[in-house]
Amino acid sequence: MSSEALSKLPTAAQELVKSTFGSGQATGSGSEVDAKAVDEWINKISGGSLVVPGGSLKQLDEALTPQTYLVGSQPTAADVALYSTLHPVVESLSKENASSLYTTPAVLRYFDHIQNLPSIRNAPAAPSLVPLDTVIESAPKLERKAPEPTKKKAKKDTIADAKTETAVSSDKAAASGSAPVKAEGSSGQPKEKKEKKGKKEGAAAAAGEPSGKKAAGGAAAPAADAGEPSPAMIDLRVGHIVDVKKHPDADGLYVEQIDLGEETGPRTIVSGLVNYIPIEQMQDKWLVVVANLKPANMRGVKSYGMVLCASHKDGKDNGIEIVDPPKGSKPGDRIYFEGEKYENVEPVSQLNPKKKIFETIQPNFTTLETKEAAWVDPETKTVHRLLTKLGPCTAPSIVGASLS
Repeated sequence: MSSEALSKLPTAAQELVKSTFGSGQATGSGSEVDAKAVDEWINKISGGSLVVPGGSLKQLDEALTPQTYLVGSQPTAADVALYSTLHPVVESLSKENASSLYTTPAVLRYFDHIQNLPSIRNAPAAPSLVPLDTVIESAPKLERKAPEPTKKKAKKDTIADAKTETAVSSDKAAASGSAPVKAEGSSGQPKEKKEKKGKKEGAAAAAGEPSGKKAAGGAAAPAADAGEPSPAMIDLRVGHIVDVKKHPDADGLYVEQIDLGEETGPRTIVSGLVNYIPIEQMQDKWLVVVANLKPANMRGVKSYGMVLCASHKDGKDNGIEIVDPPKGSKPGDRIYFEGEKYENVEPVSQLNPKKKIFETIQPNFTTLETKEAAWVDPETKTVHRLLTKLGPCTAPSIVGASLS
């Protein structure tokens, strides 16, 4: 971050940046790219186009929707400057027209996250905390609906399509002087064999095995929600807690807002960790989320996923730890199971609770001597670590843990 960019900010923002970072790193990773991006954001903020008292915050809300921080995966001088500039605006709205903050949910979420960072609260120049708990709890909840299942064609329509296709093929063949291609299910390849082949391919896909040629461009094939449960069906993602509170109606539950890099903003996820992990350790935490479970009501709050934790082999009372993704991860980064059989297979969009897919796979989750999270194939005993492109996911200290 250049001193020239910093000097353009209002005095209060300059002082807050200095008292937050001191002589420390104010540009994220410290790379030239990050430093340049921080300067660009500070120039936008000081220019006055993003935050206009009495004006619309829509443009800023759109920019913040997919973001936890403005640059990289940790707070920078740009975040502190934007927070300082937003403070009088949000404080005024929270007192006079709190409902207007619901029209810019990303701004509300971002502001509350930044103002509660320990580095901000401990800064001598930090402005007063704007009480937003009631505003956030009263905000309209976004209903996330599972994608509608694809409707199968009626049997009559399928037969009609097949007849039409056969007739067209016959006309083309007649025009070229070649023999017509017979439709499947007639005197060509027996329909029964074709169906058996399809079943085998479906089972192979469910196990994460390649079936025939790869999709165009080498894209990963989706795991079929059929056949035996496979770890490849489970969608694990890197998440970042941007807000956490105790459940209003359940003493043992946290209600977290977790950024998964989705355009719709953070997900609400409920976790029963109050008796095991202090709320201070939950704040700003990076973690692993099981992202394709069916949403479930947890004492009146709908939860859209599960935080993956490592429990001591002798029971939860002996220790529970949140599984950590590799350093440098970003919200939404895919976590896959090690091995060609699994890592190139896309998970299903939503696990079917009736098929008990996660419940079948989960008992064979563990942490190795290296504290790396892994799944052990119960038949072959082969070990498949939980990996991202940056490396393995790990538990802080527990070896031989159960993961759930």
